[in-house]
Amino acid sequence: MPARIRPLKRFGQNYLTDKNIINKIVDTFNPAKEHSIVEIGPGTGALTRTIYEKIGPYTVVEIDTRVIDNLRNEFPGLNVINQDFLEINLEKLTRQNNKLRIIGNIPYNLTSSILFKLFYDRRYINDALLMVQYEVAKRMTAKQGSKDYGILSVLLNYFANTELCFKISPNVFYPKPNVWSAIVHIRFDKETNPGIKDGDFIKVVKASFGNRRKTLKNSLSNSIFNKSIIDVKSFPLSKRAEELSIDQFIELTKLLKENPDG
Repeated sequence: MPARIRPLKRFGQNYLTDKNIINKIVDTFNPAKEHSIVEIGPGTGALTRTIYEKIGPYTVVEIDTRVIDNLRNEFPGLNVINQDFLEINLEKLTRQNNKLRIIGNIPYNLTSSILFKLFYDRRYINDALLMVQYEVAKRMTAKQGSKDYGILSVLLNYFANTELCFKISPNVFYPKPNVWSAIVHIRFDKETNPGIKDGDFIKVVKASFGNRRKTLKNSLSNSIFNKSIIDVKSFPLSKRAEELSIDQFIELTKLLKENPDG
């Protein structure tokens, strides 16, 4: 890692320094030359170096202008996009009808924003292997009825198959974060319900968990569905959001969207 490149707090940067962990992450991802790979936030190239050694040039998206020249010089042919990943048009990065494979040690403060981008753009994505905060990883993979079951677990269960692969100690980063991390593998290989729109499902799930300790009726009454909820008679609105299955969230979405005021 070049001594003059220091991680910036405003970009949520914690550089990965342990070669064994890097190899474990890349082995889990298992990249191949024929894959259309996009790395989020390569930084000084910790993961990039190992992936590049295996498959040669691919695409990286990096917002930090300080590392761009180093990446291009060290990895000839690497497609370096100096932009915010959240603003990238992923459709333009697909090639030969190959869906994208995404990997990244992402800024933890942007985890939710990045996940929602993946949800909306999932028709262009095969899978994503992301390093996230361990507590967030537990919420991403939580089961119905558990204390960690919430918006992320419902949406990831609906849109994808998600696996918590392994935990990572704070000691393998510079600077050392105050939290444990984890690798999560998200595979966008599920068929969603054709009777509802992605955006509607997301809005209903968010509204349902708006007041986690309250009943669905109370949460939805304090949301954009406050008028729609009046006409929902057949659904058990006395339950709390964490008690609902994915099928029940689908049913609830359909019921709420039948009312044009919703």
